[in-house]
Amino acid sequence: MKIKNLFFPKKNNIYLSNILAILGKNKIKKDVKIKNISELVSATSSDISFFNNLKYLEHLKKSKVKFVITNKKYFHKIKNYCHPIIVENVLKSVYEITKIFYPDSLDDAVDFSVKEPNLDLYKNIKFGKNVLLGNNVKIGKNSLIGHNTIIESHVSIGTNCTIGSNILIKNSIIGKNVRILDGAIIGKKGFGFFPGKIKNIRYPHIGMVIIKDNVEIGCNNTIDRGSLSNTVIGKNTFLDNQIHVGHNVNIGENCVITGQVGFAGSSKIGNRVLIGGQAGISGHLTIGNNVQIGGGSGVIKNIPDNSKVMGYPAKDIRNFLKDNQNVR
Repeated sequence: MKIKNLFFPKKNNIYLSNILAILGKNKIKKDVKIKNISELVSATSSDISFFNNLKYLEHLKKSKVKFVITNKKYFHKIKNYCHPIIVENVLKSVYEITKIFYPDSLDDAVDFSVKEPNLDLYKNIKFGKNVLLGNNVKIGKNSLIGHNTIIESHVSIGTNCTIGSNILIKNSIIGKNVRILDGAIIGKKGFGFFPGKIKNIRYPHIGMVIIKDNVEIGCNNTIDRGSLSNTVIGKNTFLDNQIHVGHNVNIGENCVITGQVGFAGSSKIGNRVLIGGQAGISGHLTIGNNVQIGGGSGVIKNIPDNSKVMGYPAKDIRNFLKDNQNVR
């Protein structure tokens, strides 16, 4: 079920002709209304999407989307599955189109609506000192909010949650029985930009962070919201201290992630995954179910279900131990 995004108002009445004009393309004879810009896996027949890597060809084949922004080198690969719109720089074009639908998506650094909570609206909630809440924040009963914590507008927090001190939460939906420990930052924009000759161009991030039931987020974690999709932490998953979760990362259920692990953007982590301290997961990878990754490993390719890996680049742990049997 797709969750409605309350954090970034979307403009309606956007037509394909508007998008083509932004991209410097010729008009079409029959104009059509475009509902949204979405990734391939979630795009509907009324949306527009993009294709920038052959590894997502299977996603395109299964997608309902009709209009896809792409580079000419992919034209013959995808023309039978959609109407390609050819541009020189796919991601920069996506940036321009995202601004049409979500013009405020780059202006969310500070929520100036925050104020001290009205205790009449938040009964059965225990607040520490110097807590600030934005507009329309929802907090379930029997939850606790620690000192000096800021929860920005439209954030939703379930019942029986413990939110520690010195925490910032924005653009997030949090389930029940969740613990977020001191110093965490949840829902800030991800690290996405286009390097330019004169200046770098920041990429809009219009997704959310979704934290499901019974999750624990350790001290000083940073979890970035998604760009076009959402960043998701699955049920019963525990994150140790000082972990960074990049935009669009999807971590499954019952995972245990130990300290100082880093997840680059758009990687998908299966269920019951164990990751040792200071490991790094590169972007756009798929880690299967029941995988164990040793501490300090560097994962740069997909890992199938039920694997145990270690080292850099991460390899089957038996091969790693064999290759390093003389190292003390």
